[in-house]
Amino acid sequence: MSNYQYRRVDDRHTGAREDDLDRAWCADEVNLDFPSIPAGVGRIRAGLAADERPAPMTAALRLSHREAFDGVTVPLDVPVRTACPLCGGRGESWMERCRACEGTGDSLFHHRVRLAVPAGVADGARFAFSITAPLSVPTRVEVVVEVA
Repeated sequence: MSNYQYRRVDDRHTGAREDDLDRAWCADEVNLDFPSIPAGVGRIRAGLAADERPAPMTAALRLSHREAFDGVTVPLDVPVRTACPLCGGRGESWMERCRACEGTGDSLFHHRVRLAVPAGVADGARFAFSITAPLSVPTRVEVVVEVA
């Protein structure tokens, strides 16, 4: 039951009318630290970044001639920026700067990807993909193959 519903019930007993209530005292109430905050921050962040096309992250993948000829699956750790898990992306907690993200609201984690390089790949070949981790904006990655 919300405060408004409670006041209405209480007002029936005291005889106060709804028109006589001064609601200014609760105008600045804010609900803090709900578990749904990080998900909301993630959606807001994704919405704000929808118009932005950040430059893709680039990585050079060095393969031997044998690996390039046969094909290989390579593990790749991609750094992904996401909302800070401690403050939910707000950068603060109870009016103090978040120590985990130093007030930025961002956190960086490494997302492991298994990149399957096809057999017969040539030197200079490029692979591009996008990673969308929970609570983060999509991260574009471009891999350039170097056969040595």
